[in-house]
Amino acid sequence: MTFTYDGSFEGLLSAIFESFRIKAAAEEIVEESSFQPGLFGNPVFVPSNRAQSQRVKAGLSQRCGPKAVEMLYHAFLSEQPQVEMLIYRFVKLTVSSPENILDNFREPVVLQLHRIQKQIHREVHRMHAFVRFQQTEDGLFIALITPDFNVLPLLPPHFTERYPAFRWLIYDAKRKYGLYYEPHQYHFVTLSFAQQRTISEELLTTAEKDYQQLWQTYFRSVDIPERRNLKLHLQHVPKRFLKYLVEI
Repeated sequence: MTFTYDGSFEGLLSAIFESFRIKAAAEEIVEESSFQPGLFGNPVFVPSNRAQSQRVKAGLSQRCGPKAVEMLYHAFLSEQPQVEMLIYRFVKLTVSSPENILDNFREPVVLQLHRIQKQIHREVHRMHAFVRFQQTEDGLFIALITPDFNVLPLLPPHFTERYPAFRWLIYDAKRKYGLYYEPHQYHFVTLSFAQQRTISEELLTTAEKDYQQLWQTYFRSVDIPERRNLKLHLQHVPKRFLKYLVEI
């Protein structure tokens, strides 16, 4: 049977719960907006149900610990093809196994999920390192990003702790939504920024422009052309991040 859901993690877990509830194996689980109907069969749309998704999380935590739920959430944020079925197979394997399978790397599903989580962790670490805020005239600090994975929901702990006294916005130009913070609270917002190198200069404060020029002058002054190693440089700073680094 094919199940469709609303595109949220809660919705996916609700669809998995429904599969077990009606005792119907899922042949496919796909976001409703991207579902391509075939000639045969009718998909079953499962609305997001917080109580049902919580029961799935509780069952996973009881059998494998809370890290299992975290791993599945990270896999979901990877947006990789067929990740819904990968998560479904892990849940199914967990239910059928008398032992904790979280670190059973003999199972291909478990191994693949751990590999995805490692990729997510690496991308989050890169966001911590390469996000660059720019101050606008209204006092808001804005940073543009285009991560390979949908890691924006994993960024609040680091940035709210590091910049607790400022208003700032980290905007994912690839997915068209942002993380907006004002002291002691944050929200996810949808805006219409264009994907670009930096925020328009007309929006920046004079001090911000001066700081950027100062950083660029500093980097040029310490550069030693004879010792440039582009291959090594790109290992530490991938090319896709260069367009957002104000110091370059």
